Amino acid sequence: MTRENEGVVIEVSGDMAKVKSNRHGDCKNCGACPGDNATVLDVQNPLGAKPGQRVSFEIKETNMLKAAFIVYIMPLIAIFLGAIAGTWLGEKAGQSIRMFQIGGGIVAFILSVIYVKIFDKSTRSDKKMIPIITRILS
Repeated sequence: MTRENEGVVIEVSGDMAKVKSNRHGDCKNCGACPGDNATVLDVQNPLGAKPGQRVSFEIKETNMLKAAFIVYIMPLIAIFLGAIAGTWLGEKAGQSIRMFQIGGGIVAFILSVIYVKIFDKSTRSDKKMIPIITRILS
């Protein structure tokens, strides 16, 4: 599944372009990007669009769902699993289980944040994850 968006090319460098696009309903709910009405995306530019041209670009929804899961859900799962590991370690050590649960959750959360950073860097270099210009509208 893909989502078609429209925007205006504001800058071109090589085979990439910065496209200013109006936000859709999902963006307004997320709030991760700065600003209220528009967001600027790095988009593949195989058609050679020039600054000022209005373009249509495609974002794969499966990539968006994967990224949303990794950024929002995985840290929560990691905290839960860290607390479970802390319970097990606390019982083995014969110490306060609560402190091991908190410590395990914190360590797992930190590891998940590190993974999110690594995932972010890998997606920036993965051409399949980057939106692509499909048409030049004007």
